[in-house]
Amino acid sequence: MNYQKIAISQIDALWDIQRSYKNEIGEKEPENRDKEQLMKAIDENKINFYGVWENEKLIGCCSITVGFSTFNYKDSGVFEDFYILPLYRHQGIARELVKYAYNESGVASLSVGCADCDIEMYLSLGFSIPIGNLLVMNGSF
Repeated sequence: MNYQKIAISQIDALWDIQRSYKNEIGEKEPENRDKEQLMKAIDENKINFYGVWENEKLIGCCSITVGFSTFNYKDSGVFEDFYILPLYRHQGIARELVKYAYNESGVASLSVGCADCDIEMYLSLGFSIPIGNLLVMNGSF
């Protein structure tokens, strides 16, 4: 297995994983304009994707968006887009990907918002400090 930061030139492989992820969790399939927005965000370093490859195939990914947090007054990351293809689960790949992404990103802490059914998984991957609830605003006033 090869762990590496995903480059913009690898967008097609990342896009395939994104589509599989959205399909598995029951979300609407992203459209071409979503892909263009994703490419722009990657190009502008607004988001970094990390992946695990088996030979030439991307089999899993995650993203870290870096910001500053007063939790520890250092750079902090928001961990998202975590997905391992079903065939490759329960082999320790997820744990290695999280560790690689955390170390490579250079952040001092990572936070993740997750569904109740995923809490045990994230605890097993090293996320261990509960900080209330995650609420998201998506729209205009």
